[in-house]
Amino acid sequence: MLSISELRYAVEGRSLFEGASANIPTGHKVGLVGRNGTGKTTLFKLIRGELQLESGSVTMPDRARIGGIAQEVPSNEVSLLNTVLAADKERASLMAESETATDPNRIAEIQTRLADIDAWSAEARASSILVGLGFTTEETLRPCSDFSGGWRMRVALAAVLFSEPDLLLLDEPTNYLDLEGALWLEHYLTRYPHTVIIISHDRELLNRSVNGILHLEDKQLTFYSGNYDQFARQRAARRAVQAAAAKKQDLQRAHLQSFVDRFKAKASKAKQAQSRVKMLEKMETITAPEDAARVVFTFPKPEELSPPIISTESASVGYDGTVILGKLNLRIDQDDRIALLGRNGEGKSTLSKMLSGRLEVMDGRMSTSSKLRIGFFAQHQVDELFVDETPLEHLIRERAHEGQAKLRARLASFGLGPDQADTEVGRLSGGQKARLSLLLATLPAPHLLILDEPTNHLDIESREALVQALTAYSGAVILVSHDMHLLSLVADRLWLVKDGRVNPYEGDLPSYRKLLLAPPDKPAKDKPKAKAKVASRDDILAMRSEVRKCEARVAKLSEMQDELAKRLGDPKVYEDHMADKRTVWQKKYSEVMEAMDRAESMWIKAQEKLEKAER
Repeated sequence: MLSISELRYAVEGRSLFEGASANIPTGHKVGLVGRNGTGKTTLFKLIRGELQLESGSVTMPDRARIGGIAQEVPSNEVSLLNTVLAADKERASLMAESETATDPNRIAEIQTRLADIDAWSAEARASSILVGLGFTTEETLRPCSDFSGGWRMRVALAAVLFSEPDLLLLDEPTNYLDLEGALWLEHYLTRYPHTVIIISHDRELLNRSVNGILHLEDKQLTFYSGNYDQFARQRAARRAVQAAAAKKQDLQRAHLQSFVDRFKAKASKAKQAQSRVKMLEKMETITAPEDAARVVFTFPKPEELSPPIISTESASVGYDGTVILGKLNLRIDQDDRIALLGRNGEGKSTLSKMLSGRLEVMDGRMSTSSKLRIGFFAQHQVDELFVDETPLEHLIRERAHEGQAKLRARLASFGLGPDQADTEVGRLSGGQKARLSLLLATLPAPHLLILDEPTNHLDIESREALVQALTAYSGAVILVSHDMHLLSLVADRLWLVKDGRVNPYEGDLPSYRKLLLAPPDKPAKDKPKAKAKVASRDDILAMRSEVRKCEARVAKLSEMQDELAKRLGDPKVYEDHMADKRTVWQKKYSEVMEAMDRAESMWIKAQEKLEKAER
């Protein structure tokens, strides 16, 4: 078990932890969540012993090995496979000793230990991990120097996974993975044999791969059992109870203060008034939970253009005379929401560059609307900001004719307040830099927004805000992202980039996930959906009836939820004699919230089925 007890730590005078405690059971997979800047990465450094504790303790079983991703694999001539194999230091040491050992007893010991740790299957396991993270079998034999920094980070991830430490600490590992690699990692973590703590803002990964959530908030750590959605429901219930308790205490304070104000001057009531003053002084304040400032993105609205805004006919595109994608017959309208699927290296970035005008068509034709404006965001653009300039200065360069008041308002519409507006970019967090880059990409009110991994560095609240902004946005959107939650809520068309072609993917995201995770010898069937039969009048009437039933169920649950919230908001319910009823109502409130989620999901599905049948 990992035990964190009474942890206290501050950075540059700013306190991050004040008496924080938590216990992580051995073998658990835990998501460490909290808003950006609360100290999640610092906690990892404290666990690893890289920072000195001010007070408190972090304890683990003796000899437990802690592993995390290295900053980057060196650019050397060692192959990817051998780099990963070297991460298992015991195996590497025994293999080296086996080449030189002469004592028969020692040779026998070495061979026995190599068998115990399954050393002879190591190459196959290491290769499997590298392939899962996006490398081909041939690439695993190439030297690290052949790959860019981002790809070498994948090698670093493969190395720590292969070494199988007793406590695996992963800090935003999907930030340098594509969708396919992220899905593979999600599946791999569920089978990992030891304890895992992962800092992530990827909601799907936190729902599928962990069985506990460690929440860092208000300098405290709170452990919740279950995945992220279960955590969100439990936390909402706790906040409702806390708010009700704070309200009750405020009423008690007001009542006591009223007595003091009325009778403190009367001699006959002076002692009673004084006793109430002491009660007020001793009363431990219950603070109502503060709602964090709402995260926002506000995209400017472009004027409407005649469709299509982009079309291609037998187009091909590539580099230096080599075709990467060919026979492209594509059409994009202003109301399209398209997700690009495909393994890394298949050409998603090439397609994005072609559509944005950054890469010329080699053959065929691409037509664009004469007034078309395109916004382009790629994750590398965050690194291209001017680190010694402020966000306000970035906007002044682009919009010198606009007054500072309007430019500051633009920054605020992307969650960059007065303090961030005047702070040098080099001192901003990764999430704040991403916000600035998104603002610059959308500044001209584009009709088409191309987003390549827009959620990297954004926390969960910011990702939800981005979903809302893209849903409200009146331009076309093309998404490349490993965030399945974002894709499922925004995209309504899927394009598969594969084998030098771009074609509509007729399945949905869950079926694509199954396709990627299917064993190589048993590929998942990826057949186009059969055409739905025309619904009869009786079928449609039955569907309408089902929709009405779902609506009634949601309405009933909403009434129950309001009634229970009202009861829990009554200060009297927190008196001692109401403890049993309070416990029952709190449990019922949690059950109603879960039932509401299921009922709303059934309602949406019934409505979609009816709409499809009535077309």
